[in-house]
Amino acid sequence: MKPEARRKPGDYTRRDFDHSPFVVFYELTQACDLVCKHCRACAQPARSPDELDSRQARQLLEQLATFPKPPMLVLTGGDPLKRPDVYELVEHGVGLGLDVAMTPSATPLVTAEALQRLRAAGLHRLALSLDGVDAATHDAFRGVRGSFDRTLEILAEARRIGLPLQVNTTIAASNVHQVDALAEMLSSRGIVLWSVFFLVPVGRGQELERISPLQYEEVFERLWHHAQRQSYGIKTTEAPQYRRFVLQRQGNPQRAPVSAGTNGQQRAPLGINDGRGVMFISHQGVIYPSGFLPVLCGQFPRDSVVDVYQRHPSFQALRDANRLQGKCGRCEFRHVCGGSRARSFALTGDMLASEPDCPYQPQADCAAG
Repeated sequence: MKPEARRKPGDYTRRDFDHSPFVVFYELTQACDLVCKHCRACAQPARSPDELDSRQARQLLEQLATFPKPPMLVLTGGDPLKRPDVYELVEHGVGLGLDVAMTPSATPLVTAEALQRLRAAGLHRLALSLDGVDAATHDAFRGVRGSFDRTLEILAEARRIGLPLQVNTTIAASNVHQVDALAEMLSSRGIVLWSVFFLVPVGRGQELERISPLQYEEVFERLWHHAQRQSYGIKTTEAPQYRRFVLQRQGNPQRAPVSAGTNGQQRAPLGINDGRGVMFISHQGVIYPSGFLPVLCGQFPRDSVVDVYQRHPSFQALRDANRLQGKCGRCEFRHVCGGSRARSFALTGDMLASEPDCPYQPQADCAAG
């Protein structure tokens, strides 16, 4: 695929869920110099000898570009910068017509030179994690003293050279009281999007205390408040019930402020969820519906990632909201929300079970009561 074939804003819709993912996360490596408490990957200091090598990684990117609607590609980890070929992979993906984003760890590897090389390679967006409004909170999450200050330094340098920025924040019991302060802090950082992740107890994340279902609603209230006031967009990750919350208030869950400067990037369509517009590929080529839903569906390069996404029974089940169980299956918002399939699996062992952290009662249940 040639660069001019790159997906244009607005051309991916819910009708495309069955044949093409909106976003693919490729875990380049599990190597990382941080020891984050909520790490899905349980990252480690050294790279694994079982990682896809450079040739296989390029082949994977080439296969992703053959989807009917080529996905956005997020290079994640671990820390992608632990791989010396990361710049070449970014350039290769961009050359195939993919929008390539990256989530590096805030370590000394993210130098000014590294950021310049990523920008020159065509990186579409840089996403950094910020899990607290102060060093004490954030560094406790990340397991390394000084991580907070390093994150702010990287944000400033990336902004200076014109790399579009996203900030990812994990909400847990230890920082839920800082939502407003974080929103205000980010208002001066020049970011495009704030992605607020609600904890799924996988990997090291099993050790953290989740917030209560009612606290979700309180956080949603604050996010909606800031979504109408801040210059950046706000989205939730593993909390699709935020869409229900916004729709109940006659709002638009896909609101992206004009002033955010989205660089032509489309917001995810309503209904995106684990395995439904999303696919995850591990450092070893293992294919999952998402990084937080470890249901094995295939193995690249033995299996085609296109065939797995389109035809594997688990992906097909996750794309059918009418197969959801319990109150999620009865909910009038199931096609735009559907609950976190990853959290349902982590807490019940059933990826189609009701979302455990949603207090909403479907109208059908209320009428019957």
